[in-house]
Amino acid sequence: MSKREPVLSLKDVRRTYRTEAGELPVLRGASLDLRPGEIVGLVGPSGSGKSSLLHIAGLLERPDGGEVRVDGEDGLARSDRVRTALRRRAIGFVYQFHHLLPEFDALENVMLPMRIAGTPKAAAAREAARLLAVMGLAERTTHRPAQLSGGEQQRVAIARAFANAPRVILADEPTGNLDPKTSDAVFAAFSRAAKEEGTAALVATHNLALARRMDRVLTFRDGRLVPFEGGAEQAS
Repeated sequence: MSKREPVLSLKDVRRTYRTEAGELPVLRGASLDLRPGEIVGLVGPSGSGKSSLLHIAGLLERPDGGEVRVDGEDGLARSDRVRTALRRRAIGFVYQFHHLLPEFDALENVMLPMRIAGTPKAAAAREAARLLAVMGLAERTTHRPAQLSGGEQQRVAIARAFANAPRVILADEPTGNLDPKTSDAVFAAFSRAAKEEGTAALVATHNLALARRMDRVLTFRDGRLVPFEGGAEQAS
């Protein structure tokens, strides 16, 4: 795939939820192209569609209509087994809470996705150590989550998301559980890793100052994605 071609492409994605009160349209034709190494912020009030969009982009949820392509492959016209394989190969996830395994040290937590994918132990250990170094944690590889600060735990989770060399990372409030200073440091490490690895990232956040450090920022208008140009009140 050309470096200029999108690694994630959403075309006219639509999603309506059925509730006791009736139908609730959330996405009404959302479109997005995300290219290698590009970091795009996604802002909007709660209920605007951020999580729905990330779930659909991550092949965790099917839209009611539209097209989703990941690394050039059709993410919808596939069996669940093939979709799962594509998701594991091409997509990394970062959440607000790190979800690290407490009995494993930092190196082992980052190795885990690679071991599940069949990477030999020695090769997985080397790559995990490299990713932790990129995240500024070269001296913390043998520490378990309880021995790490909140910011360090989230950096381990980010390093884990880069395991298996995904084409795109989807992040849902990746610094939302951190204080402003730690949030800034964690995002700097995340951004540096994405640029070094050539990995695209779509980052949902309520932190407008953080979003404006990304390559571009999108928000929702009538269920569609548009460039964000508003004030802080529109991002919360």
